[in-house]
Amino acid sequence: MTGVCGCCGALRPRYKRLVDNIFPEDPEDGLVKANMEKLTFYALSAPEKLDRIGAYLSERLSRDVARHRYGYVCIAMEALDQLLMACHCQSINLFVESFLKMVRKLLESDKPSLQILGTNSFVKFANIEEDTPSYHRSYDFFVSRFSEMCHSSYEDPDIRTKIRMAGIKGLQGVVRKTVNDELQANIWDPQHMDKIVPSLLFNLQSGERTESRSPSPLQASEKEKESPVELTERCFRELLGRAAYGNIKNAVTPVLMHLDNHSLWEGKTFAVRCFKIIMYSIQSQHSHLVIQQLLGHLDANSKNSATVRAGIVEVLLEAAAIAASGSVGPTVLEVFNTLLRQLRLSVDYELTGSYDGSTNIGTKIIKAHEERQLQEAVIRTIGSFANTLPTYQRSEVMLFIMGKIPVPGVHLALPSTGSGPEGTRMIQIMLLKSLVQVTAGFQTTNMLTALPSSFLEPLLSFSLTEDPEVRLLVLQILLSLIDRHDNRPKFSDISIISDISVLKLKVDKCSRQDNLFMKKHGQQLYRHIYLGCKEQSSGRQHYETLFALLGLLSVELANEEVVVDLIRLALALQDLALSTDEGLPVFNRCAVHALAAAYLNLICQLTTVPAFCQHIHEVIEVRQKESPYLLPEDVFIENPKLPSSLEKVEGDVLFLQSKITEVLGGSGYNTDRLATPYVPQYTDEDRLSKRKSIGETISLQVEVESRNSPEKEERTPAEEITFETLKNAIVDSVGMEEQERERRRQVVEKFQKAPFEEIAAHCGARATLLQSKLNQIFEITIRPPPSPSGTISSGYGQNQSRSVPIYEMKFPDLCVY
Repeated sequence: MTGVCGCCGALRPRYKRLVDNIFPEDPEDGLVKANMEKLTFYALSAPEKLDRIGAYLSERLSRDVARHRYGYVCIAMEALDQLLMACHCQSINLFVESFLKMVRKLLESDKPSLQILGTNSFVKFANIEEDTPSYHRSYDFFVSRFSEMCHSSYEDPDIRTKIRMAGIKGLQGVVRKTVNDELQANIWDPQHMDKIVPSLLFNLQSGERTESRSPSPLQASEKEKESPVELTERCFRELLGRAAYGNIKNAVTPVLMHLDNHSLWEGKTFAVRCFKIIMYSIQSQHSHLVIQQLLGHLDANSKNSATVRAGIVEVLLEAAAIAASGSVGPTVLEVFNTLLRQLRLSVDYELTGSYDGSTNIGTKIIKAHEERQLQEAVIRTIGSFANTLPTYQRSEVMLFIMGKIPVPGVHLALPSTGSGPEGTRMIQIMLLKSLVQVTAGFQTTNMLTALPSSFLEPLLSFSLTEDPEVRLLVLQILLSLIDRHDNRPKFSDISIISDISVLKLKVDKCSRQDNLFMKKHGQQLYRHIYLGCKEQSSGRQHYETLFALLGLLSVELANEEVVVDLIRLALALQDLALSTDEGLPVFNRCAVHALAAAYLNLICQLTTVPAFCQHIHEVIEVRQKESPYLLPEDVFIENPKLPSSLEKVEGDVLFLQSKITEVLGGSGYNTDRLATPYVPQYTDEDRLSKRKSIGETISLQVEVESRNSPEKEERTPAEEITFETLKNAIVDSVGMEEQERERRRQVVEKFQKAPFEEIAAHCGARATLLQSKLNQIFEITIRPPPSPSGTISSGYGQNQSRSVPIYEMKFPDLCVY
């Protein structure tokens, strides 16, 4: 019998004998290396036999798995690995099919050791670069099985960790094998990404929980290389780093869905970490795609709880900061439009207490403090996005936001959900806060182009509103726009500084563009500063900000003409504080006095005119002794030391316009302009603010309409315009305005109710009157020259001028030379 068996064994194919010889009698002895070398040499010499070798090894492995002979299973896989590493030929494809069949067999096993063994073999295979493509190979099973292993819930924590790490490595191998092979099934398809990405995020999240119970430093250093979290993060980064432009969406969408399904937006930490990994891993030119997806997701969750929306906004904030090196993308204004829309919705939710009549109103309780937190997060995010933009784009964004701010009397129909005037006010405040963020750090060399009238005029109109918070925000925006050398912090407090060199102000020569800007908008700025000081609701912060604005104008944009105007403005503020007609409280009058004193102390040292400085310092010294309540040190404190009334403020405690004009005139300043008191120019903006002001009663118009008889030709002498004349005009103009309004009403009523013939006759009479006036004018201006030959008499007894040719005229001798 022994001879017969030996004879039959000799008749077996050589590849089978070589395969059988690599297996020892005792599996613990391991692979027979000498015989393995023979098998490898045979496979390299006869590559057409490689597929049969693989099929036979696969057959043996299946049999050993079924019989639980796991030692031989390990030997078979080791042999397969070595053959794979050694053989790179065209026949490798058929061998790979047998290899993948064996790996699949191991992964389907219930034993963790076999699953890990199969995964390790697959990872080795994934690292091999094949020379020839494969048209029919499928990795769907491996994606599903490795994803399942990533979610393993094995009882033993150590084995569970090993299984999960094997799953992560397997997914990494699948990605490496398929991501660059166009002939393979597209790994970026949603059916695959919906399994791979959540599996990785699950391990990242579970890793955070285990890291909270951190082991000792020694244990941590030993297990550092085997940390599932680090392995997961490395795999996730590799996946995202390989994503092309068209695959970003498929890679990011499962992340958004995972964070939604597991309510991970509210915690913010994990969501921020995920998107930091994403933003740092993808190619920088694709960053705007991620931001667009986040914006779309924010819109999709617009009726979700405030904490969820705040989490998405926080992630946007971090993503924008990382994307600063690239760009927000081609749709810059769309980014800000989405954020502003969320801001408006949040304000409406807070005021109305409902999500626009959604079906879940009963179950969703809107918390005002959560909506406020969301609003602050949106405003911070707007600022973060703006900081990534160049100056010209930031100017566009500023204009865009300004166009969204509702102006009373202009935006009659606001796209609000019925939140009323309070909603309009809150939206104004939120959008102005957004502008504060956008303008922070804004620097430009050309103020005219960066701050066009279409932006500056609406902004300044808000400084006339009665809401003190709105006015303060406008002033802060102006400070950010004007401050180009970081001088703003040096004017944070109002005080009398004897030597301003300690402030270390950065002063540059005023450029031509700055001069043009102040010529165009200077009077507007002065007027709004003056009117801001007149507001009874202005508090300490307002006056401190107004002082900073005056200081920045003096340092950043001042030429000789601007300095003169600012000094006139400061003296006009002193007159405003002295006046009792405005009805200002004692605190406001003292605050305006203190503001004027602090500013004149600053500007006199900037002009470096000794006599000017001496006068200002003398007045301040007198105030320190007699009236300390007129200086900022006693006014702008927590408990101001104020008198009960301001009646006798006169004499040496006041800054004299005549004295200042005299001393500055000697230094070459325009004395005529200095001697002229500053009077603010009132415009339609005052009416826009819906307040009673002097601007509603003054209208300096020139009417070209004759109210006298046509025959009257005497001219009345020009009336001398004095202060009393102007005062009487202001007082009398109220009655004049009533008369004018009544006259206009009668005219309108006449044209509405009178018959057509009467209207036609009236218009005809006016046309005849106009024609007669024109004839008189033409007769005076186009009269023919007088004739030296005299006149001739017409047939009707009237003298008629006769035109004589020039050469026939007789001129006196003195006219000929």
